[in-house]
Amino acid sequence: MKFAKRFIAISSVFAALCAVTLPAAAHGDVTPQAVDTKSLPKLGDKWATENPYRGNVDAVKVGTSAYTQNCARCHGLDAISGGIAPDLRLLDRDCMGQKNEAKKQACFKENDGYYATSVRQGKVRNGAVYMPPFEGMLSQEAVWAMKAYLETRRATK
Repeated sequence: MKFAKRFIAISSVFAALCAVTLPAAAHGDVTPQAVDTKSLPKLGDKWATENPYRGNVDAVKVGTSAYTQNCARCHGLDAISGGIAPDLRLLDRDCMGQKNEAKKQACFKENDGYYATSVRQGKVRNGAVYMPPFEGMLSQEAVWAMKAYLETRRATK
């Protein structure tokens, strides 16, 4: 009986340690995968302030592949979060509810800026890296192609 209690206690401690450390390890050193953007118009060195590929079918194809290779491990397949990182289908949720078209477009532009800054600079709080920065690793074309893909995955409510 003592053995069973000791085994359960040790197993519980091990499980708790795994539950705490494995999610943290998920954001370790991950090498971004190359994204082929040859089919997309070049955007130059100056970063766009809003998505230049919105509604571009080729960009959505490129973005789908880029997202799957570089973002899905944390944000989930098809942009459906499994809980480790935000559900990116909800990124434009507040904009979708806007009745006024001008306000809706302004909201999209503001969210585009937030998205680009987040991808480029990553997310770090109190020294903990929640999302690595991708600036210098993914091109502007790749980043905006992923946003074009995410726009096809928007939650409608």
